[in-house]
Amino acid sequence: MSSKHKHSDKQKRIAEILDQVSLLASEYGKLTGKPLGVTGEVGEYKVSCLLDLTLTPPRQPGHDATGVGGRKYEIKSRITGKPIKRSKRTSKINIDDQWDAALLCCLDDDLQPICIYEADREAVLQALLKPGSKARNERHTLSISQFISIGRCVWPVD
Repeated sequence: MSSKHKHSDKQKRIAEILDQVSLLASEYGKLTGKPLGVTGEVGEYKVSCLLDLTLTPPRQPGHDATGVGGRKYEIKSRITGKPIKRSKRTSKINIDDQWDAALLCCLDDDLQPICIYEADREAVLQALLKPGSKARNERHTLSISQFISIGRCVWPVD
């Protein structure tokens, strides 16, 4: 069996596992009203597949994935529901890490991607460091609406 064939089998199995995890996490959330805590992993994997990115090894500081030309991405995923609840916030964005752009994957209640937005590092830093908000300035989080306003939709592409 070729190395390429093994890789595609591995990718297929990972996708199957994450589909099962998504179903269980969705059911858990509906029963308890609490997230299961797998949104980040599911979102990162789905973003990497949809945008043809290469995920970095687990727990590597700096960025989550690389793309064409070595562009480094920080990936944030959030269950926003459908329609998107724009008042929800991203998880912490580490401003000291080395990444070129941030990606926000909005997921429905079943952890399926609704849309993916990309914002360049400079725009994210300007939004995070803008005076006035403790959540932005100290916790380094943005509301979904703020991220969307500084980014551009990269999936689905019309």
